[in-house]
Amino acid sequence: MSRQSLFGVGLQDKSLNVSAQRRLNLWLEFRPEDDGVRVVAHGTPGLAAPLVDFGDTPPRGLHSLGDFMYVVHRGTLWQVNNAGVATNRGTLLTTTGRVYFADNGTIIMVVDGQFGYTFNTSTNAFAQIVSANFNAGNSVTWQDRYFIYDKVNSGRFYISALDDPSTWSALDFANAEASPDNLVRVMADHGELILFGDLTIEFWGNSGAADFPYVRLGSSAVEWGLAARESLVKFETSLAFLGKNRMGEAQVVVLNGYTPQNVGSQDFLDAINKYATLSDATAFSYMQNGHAFYQINFPTANKSWLYDGGTKVWSEVGYDNSRHRGNMSTLFLGKTYVADYSNGRIYKLDPTSFTDNGTSIPRELISRHLAGDNYIPISQLWVDMETGVGTTSGQGSDPQVMLACSNDFGHSYGPEIWRSAGPLGNYGWRAWWNRLGSDYQWTFKLRITDPVKVAIKGDGYVQ
Repeated sequence: MSRQSLFGVGLQDKSLNVSAQRRLNLWLEFRPEDDGVRVVAHGTPGLAAPLVDFGDTPPRGLHSLGDFMYVVHRGTLWQVNNAGVATNRGTLLTTTGRVYFADNGTIIMVVDGQFGYTFNTSTNAFAQIVSANFNAGNSVTWQDRYFIYDKVNSGRFYISALDDPSTWSALDFANAEASPDNLVRVMADHGELILFGDLTIEFWGNSGAADFPYVRLGSSAVEWGLAARESLVKFETSLAFLGKNRMGEAQVVVLNGYTPQNVGSQDFLDAINKYATLSDATAFSYMQNGHAFYQINFPTANKSWLYDGGTKVWSEVGYDNSRHRGNMSTLFLGKTYVADYSNGRIYKLDPTSFTDNGTSIPRELISRHLAGDNYIPISQLWVDMETGVGTTSGQGSDPQVMLACSNDFGHSYGPEIWRSAGPLGNYGWRAWWNRLGSDYQWTFKLRITDPVKVAIKGDGYVQ
């Protein structure tokens, strides 16, 4: 029996004859050489039972401050505690569209693209911003005691009075100057104010001037634009987003100082740039097992992808024919919570949950091509994976793993062959497939849908 490196880090290529590889709801971990295992595919986190459920329409925005999560659902700002009890804290003038939050530790400011609002967490006072000098804002951020928003359909941004998002001066604004493109989003990061436009990014800093304190930092404009407003998130020690430059195609990039670095593999970029619409992409980030993850969703294409900042590897997440349920996130009391894109539920993203709120999570792995100049007979295949992880009863008490084989580079697959992955506690169990046949080329597809822990080593054993 020979050891074969079956499962790689690639994705499906433009030509299946080059690569048919796929990971669905699996992320990769690279192991030290002396472990004897080079790569392991682990299951992505599931969705725990909802902390709170606002009904049949999705939340418009999430934010956390102190002991509470703040949610805008339809036209209401809700304050949610750790038991999932929601308290109505105010009414917005709009009922649809994404909202953005910023806070100074006590006061939260909310913008909805038409109006602005404040909520004081000390007094529980909610109010619309009625200053004649306040304009509709795309987004809002906070830095150096100023609330800062970008005016809709312009290259202009405004700053508030110190610690007071209800007070705005007609003179406290500036324009992004590197290009006549409109601003799409503002974000404070690492002591700088970053202005994201359609075609350019500018970096501004607080000069400490008595009048308007913000100045552009040298010639730091970058000729990259934000291709999807809701794709921009904090990621590791920087920012990640779906960007575009003057060459046209969209790329997922991470800022390295003033330089956007493409982190999309060629196969991933080939896939997303075939989508009819990219501007509606949403994203969120989270940390698990020391890995920083960036998840980007494409609603029109109904697809979701996951990027691992540690391994630099992309995987698909979601279901067979639809995107992942998570649309946006917030870090609440040390845990990541995500809002469902299709309803009002907010779930904890939980690596110990093996379903999405009771819905099976399909986990699929398609191998590299195993090919030779001569026929390759396979009398036995053993996939090295963690076994004996079944549930105590019900679905998963005898978890099953499916194998399907292709002899045409993944263009089609033969019948599904199911094997047990071992009842609970049977840790020495092995998943074997016998008498698979003989051919010049082999591609293997594995699939698990039972609600159990999944860990598949990259190597298999072929005889």
